[in-house]
Amino acid sequence: MLRIGVLGAGHLGKIHIKCLKELESFELVGFYDIDENRANEMAAEFGIHKFNSRDELIDACDAVDIVTPTIAHYDSAAQALKKFKHVFIEKPIVTTLAEASSLLNLSREANVKIQVGHVERFNPAFIAAEPFINKPVFIESHRLAQFNPRGTDVPVVLDLMIHDIDIILSVVKSNVRKVSASGVPVISNTPDIANARIEFDNGAVANLTASRISMKNMRKSRFFQKDAYISVDFLEKKAEIIRMSDVADESLLPPFAMVIDPGNNAPKKQIHIENPNIEPVNAIKMELSRFYDSIVNNEPTPVSILDGYTALEVAYKVMDQINESLYFFS
Repeated sequence: MLRIGVLGAGHLGKIHIKCLKELESFELVGFYDIDENRANEMAAEFGIHKFNSRDELIDACDAVDIVTPTIAHYDSAAQALKKFKHVFIEKPIVTTLAEASSLLNLSREANVKIQVGHVERFNPAFIAAEPFINKPVFIESHRLAQFNPRGTDVPVVLDLMIHDIDIILSVVKSNVRKVSASGVPVISNTPDIANARIEFDNGAVANLTASRISMKNMRKSRFFQKDAYISVDFLEKKAEIIRMSDVADESLLPPFAMVIDPGNNAPKKQIHIENPNIEPVNAIKMELSRFYDSIVNNEPTPVSILDGYTALEVAYKVMDQINESLYFFS
């Protein structure tokens, strides 16, 4: 069995520990958390070993699951990589592009597997919808959350919007040409609400809004492409596919078929609405399972360190634009 340890036992770390205990492929050797009181509580609740230092945990593992606050990601990952340990690291991968670049170099030297925890890739609604997404031309994403002090150690772009940045980069598959953005800090010292427009070399455009001061929670993305519209509700785990096809012979249409006439002698279009079957899955448990598979089968990780770096790079372009706009209002 693959020995794994968890660094960080906060809200998300606790979820990871629970998932790893349920995965028979891993041997959970224990965890380390800098908060002694929390560590004692976790050890008692889950009946697992509490390590006294990060070094001690890393030495006891084949792989490390890093679920610390973002500010500690780089030191934790760098230490693990220098000891040739496989690394699962929560998003955002690190706090700066310089740190991300350094991790990229360390990962090449260590020749181990690194996976970044962009968990929405494993959301069952996105998994069901992804096969229908083909060269989207326009994407609109809204990720709104009620205020929670947890996560305010980073701007809303790194806390929430980066999820949608990663999803969009994974389906557009083109270089970013231009980024425009605005945002404002309302409660915390960094932007709590942000909007970004990302333009790609292939002509695709994405419009993203993220807020952690909303009155309601929302996590929706809409993908528009030739003859199709795909809606993904990441929160409610729902997806809707609306496609159009040319009508060759109206006499062959089924009863109650939805047909529209675009006019100008263009072919009539039949509208097809589909709600794909969505299998309930635990997204965190699935991403950890895929991490295991990549190690034992020597396969690429589903969300690579380069994916994490690229998402962070675009996020910083968004934040740079926000800082520029805030300068004019200061």
